[in-house]
Parts: sequence; C-alpha cells; structure tokens
Amino acid sequence: MRQSRSDMDSVFGALADPTRRAILARLSQGDATVSELSEPHDMSLAAVSRHIHVLADAGLMSRVREGKTIRCHLNADPLREATNWLAGYQEFWEEKLDALGAFLESEHDE
Repeated sequence: MRQSRSDMDSVFGALADPTRRAILARLSQGDATVSELSEPHDMSLAAVSRHIHVLADAGLMSRVREGKTIRCHLNADPLREATNWLAGYQEFWEEKLDALGAFLESEHDE
C-alpha cells in the first residue's frame, strides 16, 4: 500500500529528531518497554513518552499495554516507503557524482 503525502510527512517529521531515531534504532533490536526506551536519554519519562507518541502516530511503532507496562514494537513498513521514495533520487545523485568524478579526472590529466 502506498502512503499518502501526509503519511510521508509524518514519517519524515518523526525521523527528523535524533531521540526518535535512537528509539527506532533500539526497537530494531527487539521490543522494549517505555522505561527501557527512556534509560539512555537524559530527559523525563514524560518527554520520552511524547517522542513515542510521535513515532506511533507516524506508524513507525506500536504500543501494547501489558498490565502497568507499555511494550513498544517497531513497524518498519513506513521506513520502506520512505526508503523507496529516497531511492528515486539515487540515479540523480549518481549522475552528478559521476560528472564530478569525470571533471576531477580531466583536471588531474591536464
């Protein structure tokens, strides 16, 4: 399923913050509780919870309540969509870098 523009905006907005990227990196290693996700960050549990809320709203993770604990799980599907969108620009940059390489090589040969 292709994401809408607002979905992509939410994903890129969520990825724009280094704390949220760190949370996703941790979740790529396996599920974690909110407390576990907050441990490496020098901020309140409430602040980490707000980051988790942004990630969940963007569809990048899900939360399940287990008694008093909330367990978080990575959902990488939106990342695949973002990667596919970015890959569309790979050919453009490869052409630019190839042209730069050719220019530098011609300057070196002179």
